[in-house]
Amino acid sequence: MRAHSNRFFAFAIAALLMFGAASAYGQTDGGTDDGGDGDPVTGGVQIDANNVLTRRRVVANSDALSRERWKQAQVKLNKEIQKVSDLRKVSLVRLEKEVARLKAAGKPVNDDIRYLAGLTRITHVFFYPEENDIVIAGPAEGFFLNGQHRVVGMDSGKATLHLEDFVAALRAFGPDGKRASLISCSIDPTQEGLQRFQEAQRYVQANYRGLHQAREVAQTFYKAIGHQTITINGVSNETRFAQVLAEADYRMKLYGIGVEQPPVRMTTFIEAASPATGGAGKLQRWYFQPDYECVKVSEDRNSMALEGTGVKLVCEDESVSADGKRTRKSGANGASRKFCASFTKNYDKVAQRATVFGELRNLIDMSITAAYIQKSDLYRKANWDMTTFGSEDNFAIEVYPAPEKVAPVINAVVKQGRLMTPIGGGVNIQPRIALNSDKASVDADGKVESVRDSIKFENLADGQWWWD
Repeated sequence: MRAHSNRFFAFAIAALLMFGAASAYGQTDGGTDDGGDGDPVTGGVQIDANNVLTRRRVVANSDALSRERWKQAQVKLNKEIQKVSDLRKVSLVRLEKEVARLKAAGKPVNDDIRYLAGLTRITHVFFYPEENDIVIAGPAEGFFLNGQHRVVGMDSGKATLHLEDFVAALRAFGPDGKRASLISCSIDPTQEGLQRFQEAQRYVQANYRGLHQAREVAQTFYKAIGHQTITINGVSNETRFAQVLAEADYRMKLYGIGVEQPPVRMTTFIEAASPATGGAGKLQRWYFQPDYECVKVSEDRNSMALEGTGVKLVCEDESVSADGKRTRKSGANGASRKFCASFTKNYDKVAQRATVFGELRNLIDMSITAAYIQKSDLYRKANWDMTTFGSEDNFAIEVYPAPEKVAPVINAVVKQGRLMTPIGGGVNIQPRIALNSDKASVDADGKVESVRDSIKFENLADGQWWWD
C-alpha cells in the first residue's frame, strides 16, 4: 500500500509541476509586437524591470500577421535584395564607411544594412590585398519581420543575420588584439537554491498525503530553488547577441527536460532517462558549441569557408550534494548522450522551425569569422581600425536590458514509480579553437581560393557595399 501511495504521489507531483513550471517560466500576458521599423527585435523572450527573462507572449494571429508583413516587405524592400542569391557578398570596409556616412548626415541605418543585405549564413570570408578589403559571403534573400518577432528570409524562412550581432562578435575579436577566450551563456541555480531544493524533495517525500496538497507541493519546489542566474561571458550582456544566447540555452533546456515540445521529432533526455540517471541530486549539463571541424582555410590564410551545420550539442554530468554544492563528473550518461546526438542530428530542421536556433548558428558563424579576421591579422592588412563599429558612441549595440535571472524551470516525471527532476543547459563558444591547425582543414584542392578569385570589384558603384 505504501509503495502504491508513493507512485500515486509522484504522479500527482509530475502533473502539477509541469503546470507550475509553465506558469513560472514566463507564459505571461505581457510582451506585444507593434512591428514598428527600427524597434529592437528580441525574438521570443523579454526582460522585465528586474532583469528577469521570460518568454514573450505568442501572438494569437501570428500566421496571418506573418503573411501580411511578407506582402508589405515585397512592396517596400529593395527589389535587388529580394532576389535569392547563393553567394551574396558584403564588403565590411565599404559597409562601415556607409554607416559612418549616414551617421554624419544624421540619417538612420536602414534595414538593408541592419540585416546585412539579407544574408542567412556566412559561408565564406575573403581578404583582398589589392582592395584593402575584407568580404563576407553566403546565401541571401529578401527578409521580413514575421509574426513571431523574428527577421527571416522571405523565401526560405531561415534566420537573417543582424549587423548588431556581427558587431558584437567583431568587438570580441577586435583590431586592438584583445580577444574573448570564451563566449558563453549559462543558466544555473544558486548553491543555496539547490540546497533548498534537496531539502524540499525530502520534505515532500515524507509529508505528502493527498491531492489536496498538490498545489502546495508544486509551490514548495518552485519557491525552494528560486531564480536561476544567467551568466554571459565574452560579449556585453546588454546586447541582442546575449539575449539570443540566453534564449537558445533556455529553449534547449525546456526541450530536454520535457517542459516544451520540440518542433521536430527527437529523443529528449527525459524520454531516454531512467530514474537512476535522472533522479534527485543530478544536474544534466548540455552545451551548444561550434562544430569545430567545419572550417577550411586557404594556404595563404586569405580565404576561409564554413561548412556543414556548424553547431553541436554536447553533454556532461554534475552531481549535487545535500548542501547544494555541484561536482562535475567525467563523461555523461546514456540519456544525455542520446539527447545531444538527436538534437545535433536534427539541428537544421529544428533551426528551420524554431528560429532562435538559426540565430544561434549565425552567432557562431559570426564569432568564428571575427576570430579568423583577428587571428589572420586582416585588420592590419586591410588597414581597418573599425572606428565606427568598434565604438559604442558611433554604433550603439548595448541597448537591451541585460538578462540576469530566470524563474526556475523544473519538470518532474515518473518512471518506474520514481520521481525525476532534471535541470541543465548552456552555450559555450570558443571560436579560435575552430582555427587551430588540428581542427581547420587546408584548402588543398583550391576550391575556396577559386571562389575568392571569382569575386570582382570592378563594376561596383561608389558607396556600394553588397553585390551578387
